[in-house]
Amino acid sequence: MAFLFRSKPKTDLVKTTKELLCVLLQEPASTKVKNDTTTALSALKLALMGSEENDVDSEVTEKWVNTLISQDVLFLLARGMGHMDIQGFVASQKILSFLIRWKPTNYTGSLDTPVVKHMVDTRPEITYWLCRGYDSNTAKSDRLPSHSGKVLREAIKFESVALTILYNQSLANRECASIKGVDMSAKQTGEGLFWQFFEWINKQTFEVAADCFNTFKDIITLHKQVAARYIMANFDLFFAKYHEKLVLSKSYVTKRQSIKLLGEILLDRANYEIMMKYVERGEYLKICMTLLKDDRKMVQYEGFHVFKVFVANPQKSDEVVKILLKNQSRLIRFLPGFLADRNEEDEQFRDEKNFLIRTIGVMADEKNPFAFINRSPEGTK
Repeated sequence: MAFLFRSKPKTDLVKTTKELLCVLLQEPASTKVKNDTTTALSALKLALMGSEENDVDSEVTEKWVNTLISQDVLFLLARGMGHMDIQGFVASQKILSFLIRWKPTNYTGSLDTPVVKHMVDTRPEITYWLCRGYDSNTAKSDRLPSHSGKVLREAIKFESVALTILYNQSLANRECASIKGVDMSAKQTGEGLFWQFFEWINKQTFEVAADCFNTFKDIITLHKQVAARYIMANFDLFFAKYHEKLVLSKSYVTKRQSIKLLGEILLDRANYEIMMKYVERGEYLKICMTLLKDDRKMVQYEGFHVFKVFVANPQKSDEVVKILLKNQSRLIRFLPGFLADRNEEDEQFRDEKNFLIRTIGVMADEKNPFAFINRSPEGTK
């Protein structure tokens, strides 16, 4: 397929690429089809992006982009990545990432680029299949998610794409839907695209899980107001899955990353309502207290930063007060020696720990406000 590298009209190259992608999706694709597809994609990348020696005129690029959109090649790229060889992954990732960012000269459209607008309004399936790169039933190689993930994180920088993921209730056997007209105040079922990330993170190899977690984090942190509204509307469902699948994961990396992210979410000013609702829950405090006793120090450390939010809250719920009082003596004995090796090197940690000890120490049962004065050394269980 060396002819692909010669100067050919864009319609010919796009037509050839589209035909190869369509054949590629008809499994099992032969090695020749995969090689030819990679060659075509390399030529397409060069035509779109140029090289160090040859720049591409913006007007020429615009014609390429319009042709690719009209021929539905962007969807075929996202859908077909799981069937390509490694060189095909790389070429597709670079093409899609470039197209997502690209704007015509003097572009006066919306905040979304032309390709992002196409992805959101016309072809939400593109986003869907990029997400499905994390599904072991879709990915034919562990290398695919790292490339589809790069494209996805590029797209998630745009709020409209994050909304597409959050509010798309489609399942694998249903057509994806545009977010136009979606009631964003309605509670989610837990079966949509976003909720699959909890499963993908928890059931993949280390490399895939780590990449998937990075994408998940971007979805719920890049666009703060959107994420805060979504989590509040689906509070119980979100944290039920977050605790079960992530915080209590058997994977050390997933566990540690998710606890750290939880602390960041709670301490972000944009999530004040979420924080106040979270720290009212006694069952969440119990989960957090078990993290302090984990046999891995970094899990303990990240758990501490969530635990301190419960203790520092001046408006503790009755449920939280009851748990802290029940464990008051134990906590006062436990905390001074908690991660003691950090005391010298981490002044802020030491000060926060001392603050928690003092705060817990002066807590008293409203029915017996002076009980803490004569509390027995053994405390309560």
